[in-house]
Amino acid sequence: MKKAKYVFVTGGVASSLGKGIIAASLAKLLQARGLRVTIQKFDPYINIDPGTLNPYEHGECYVTEDGAETDLDLGHYERFLGQHTSQANNVTTGRIYHTVITREREGAYLGKTVQIVPHITDEIKRRMLLLGNSGKYDIVITEVGGTVGDMESQPFLETIRQLQWEMPDEDLVSIHLTLVPYLRAAGELKTKPTQHSVQMLQQAGVHPDIIVCRTEKELSADIRRKVSLFCNVKPGHVIESIDAPSIYQVPLNMEAEGLDDLVLGHFRMECPRPDFTALNDFLDRLYNPEHEVDIALVGKYVELQDAYKSIQEAFVHAGAAFRCKVHVHTVHSEKVDSSNVGEVLGGMDGILVAPGFGERGLEGKVIAIRYARENGIPFFGICLGMQMCVVEFARNVLGYSDAASTEVNPSTSHPVIDMMEAQKKTTVKGGTMRLGAYGCSLVPGTLAHSIYGKDFITERHRHRYEFNGDYLPQMEKAGLLASGRNPESGLVEIVELPSHPFFIGVQFHPEYRSTPENPQPIFVRFVEAAMTRRQDVRGNDLCRASE
Repeated sequence: MKKAKYVFVTGGVASSLGKGIIAASLAKLLQARGLRVTIQKFDPYINIDPGTLNPYEHGECYVTEDGAETDLDLGHYERFLGQHTSQANNVTTGRIYHTVITREREGAYLGKTVQIVPHITDEIKRRMLLLGNSGKYDIVITEVGGTVGDMESQPFLETIRQLQWEMPDEDLVSIHLTLVPYLRAAGELKTKPTQHSVQMLQQAGVHPDIIVCRTEKELSADIRRKVSLFCNVKPGHVIESIDAPSIYQVPLNMEAEGLDDLVLGHFRMECPRPDFTALNDFLDRLYNPEHEVDIALVGKYVELQDAYKSIQEAFVHAGAAFRCKVHVHTVHSEKVDSSNVGEVLGGMDGILVAPGFGERGLEGKVIAIRYARENGIPFFGICLGMQMCVVEFARNVLGYSDAASTEVNPSTSHPVIDMMEAQKKTTVKGGTMRLGAYGCSLVPGTLAHSIYGKDFITERHRHRYEFNGDYLPQMEKAGLLASGRNPESGLVEIVELPSHPFFIGVQFHPEYRSTPENPQPIFVRFVEAAMTRRQDVRGNDLCRASE
């Protein structure tokens, strides 16, 4: 079996520099050159996974096909590579320690004192090499979360040090992403933060082969030589990562900088040049829009950009399909009420009500959905957004004024949304929801069926509560149709209003499947419906103005 090669991506100076984007861009380049590539993320926090983390703490929790609750960077990996990740692609310090402590309790260490070195680092090493040892990949890229100097990251850096010592030089590449800030007062770029970051990395025993410098200004040849000299890397191994108008531009920028050539040269591999015809076509449509729409994203985490990262990206993909610039306006659901809903949402071409948990902001979501339903504005509800459109319909069409989800009102006389039967005996919160891909049968002749163009689909889930099937006959008689159901459990997966121009709610998370080259079908049709709405409304306004 051919041995896999390994790339490690670390970061310094500041978080959020884009290690995940650099890792994904390199993977895209190597994949386009005919190699089998995967990416994994090692996060230094002690949580087993981000499933119980507040989005304000860690941004979006991304869910894989096999039900892993993971870091949002795995979403970038999937969107760039167009391939699924899994449980094995995201490992936390918490998971490492949990494994080692469990083994110690089972007597696996034969009475030895369990220590960070070698027991924790050995488990990290096992996980870092796991995907490479599967025989499925030529190259495994590992992103290490946090920054050099963080106490939590030290065991990961020590493991990389050991691997650099153990493995042949041509089997491992270390890439360090750092910041070269531009000081406007001085009018120049400063390399000292990069120098200090690399020094800290080297003090941990890890020697970078390539330094990627995140910058807002172009790096001169003198600055590159200075970084090369003081950071002890070869000339030509200092890469510029300048701010780009789109993250999907970064692979092309990295190709222009020769990042893939440096990595392949280190590995002593020769591969054909990449073909980026599809990516260039996507970027052309993205950069040269001919239309625009305004979409309201109604949720309770709108202050944090990363909280709805996959939804935001799905709109980018869907908009590009029509050469349409989608302006996503985040609307805090707590600030929406009956007195201002028209002012807040009246100018929107579409309304998406976002997923989430808990009671905060729910009434604002219900009010926004009613406004969309009664005013013919294209509506799209995801997970909790779908559940709230059921609540809104029960209250304002069926007349059940106290209709609610038992998540927030356990004593409601009309629990139109209730906890799934399999969840009622669950007391542990982490990793116990309905997670991962499940099937859904679509009703022919419905909006959902026309969107997907097939009778059966699978989509990813992350929820505990469901549509209460006891209310389905009343709902359908009043006009809210269940157009998609899970064939095994009967769970209602999709609801829609045939009488409305575009009104659909889904229990699953379709945003997780969207990529630039294969935009998610519901997002595509939703953007199309918003474009139609905008054209109709603006056309009517023009007619009235001429009278």
